[in-house]
Amino acid sequence: MKSPKILLALASTFLGWAWLLSGCAPQAERRPSISLASVLRGPDFADAIEPLEFKSRRDHGPHFEFQTEWWYYTGNLESEAGDRYGYQLTLFRRGMSPGLARRSSWFGSNQIYFAHLALTDASLGEHRAFERFSRGVDGLAGASGDPFQVYLEDWSVVALDSDGSSIRLQAHEQDIALDLRLQAEQPLVAHGPGGLSSKGVDSTDATYYFSFTALQTEGTLTVRGEQLEVQGSSWFDHEWGSSVLPSGAAGWDWFGLQFDDGRELMLYQVRAGQDLLIGGGTLVEQDGRTVWLSAADFEIETLGTWGSRLSDSEYPAGWRIVLPNEDLELELRPLLADQENRLSIVYWEGAVDVLGTVSGRGYVELTGYQASLQPWF
Repeated sequence: MKSPKILLALASTFLGWAWLLSGCAPQAERRPSISLASVLRGPDFADAIEPLEFKSRRDHGPHFEFQTEWWYYTGNLESEAGDRYGYQLTLFRRGMSPGLARRSSWFGSNQIYFAHLALTDASLGEHRAFERFSRGVDGLAGASGDPFQVYLEDWSVVALDSDGSSIRLQAHEQDIALDLRLQAEQPLVAHGPGGLSSKGVDSTDATYYFSFTALQTEGTLTVRGEQLEVQGSSWFDHEWGSSVLPSGAAGWDWFGLQFDDGRELMLYQVRAGQDLLIGGGTLVEQDGRTVWLSAADFEIETLGTWGSRLSDSEYPAGWRIVLPNEDLELELRPLLADQENRLSIVYWEGAVDVLGTVSGRGYVELTGYQASLQPWF
């Protein structure tokens, strides 16, 4: 889920990519020079403890005193011919030490940036995913809050205004590309008081979590070399912290849903096997007001499963979600069964249709089904 998606920092990749931080020698001459312990939670990183007064020019940008951060865009798009697409563009930052510092040379850095790009093409029945890594130095990867931008080489998020509510996304890989303009239709949403999102019983098991839950989207997709005009709706999550999974947790399920009546819903649940450890969510009303939800406020039932032959994983495939206090009963159907991101960590992230009390579209993320994430944290 995105609420505790801080764990999607891909810790397993850091051992192989940490050479990026030490300088500018060619990759063939580099060897991982750090231990696993050094890429996990350090004692000097800040904790998300108190509610935050969000300031656009500061908080859309990076928070180097915290260890992990991401800027997460997903969306459902449609071409002029009526073909359906889902997309994901995510940029992550992982600090090796608090603050922003150079290491050993101008090209050295204490920050790793990595990014995921994925596209689901319903007409072709195809899902493709890519990833990149780089050190956080000028020209390779970085982030700023004033002006707001995040980039890794030519994959970029750039604000078109001062408060980050208007955004341009650009990314290109092989014969796939996106160039999209996003405009917020709802105010920025805080998931919890002052954006403080709890991940466990410990007061330090928390992150700061803010979203634009409805972004009108238009622009172009390039699919197998063909450029298409598209429009639709996107969702943006920005989260940062230095927390870890609760003890015994293996992974999570996250749901970001946009209803045709103008409301949005975020839900998450952290799992230990099939057992729920913690959960919560946020319902965003048509006027932007928020209702914070606990795990007791909703029920999620899996309606089927899908097995990946390529990763030997089995995922839920279809859900029934009930929120009795809100008179909502929903059925979620994946746009494609196979929307698995087979990257450094294997997880499922895909577009879904929403039926039931209200209709709509959304995105779902499923982690910890191929292997538990707990050993890394």
